[in-house]
Amino acid sequence: MNIQQIMKQAQKVQQKMEEIQGNLANENIQASSGGGMVTVVVNGKQEILSINIEKDVVNAEDIGMLQDLVVAAVNEGLKKSQDLVKERMKDVTGGMNIPGMM
Repeated sequence: MNIQQIMKQAQKVQQKMEEIQGNLANENIQASSGGGMVTVVVNGKQEILSINIEKDVVNAEDIGMLQDLVVAAVNEGLKKSQDLVKERMKDVTGGMNIPGMM
């Protein structure tokens, strides 16, 4: 394989990765905590799109529990989003763990 072929192949891989990354912005993942009392929607770019908190979980006497539920839901949503990115990139990267690609 000569250098021109390698460069063409690298360009194709880069284009495919950019296409996948663009599509990830439109893929949403939902995660929840507290039995669904706090629900978070995250996209494939690890952006929090929304947080829904059921009014039953809001208690001024125990704000720490609500904070813990929000953190747990956000962390789960981000983890699911990262897993989605890894899955989408697997075809392009051949399953290799490339730094900066999640």
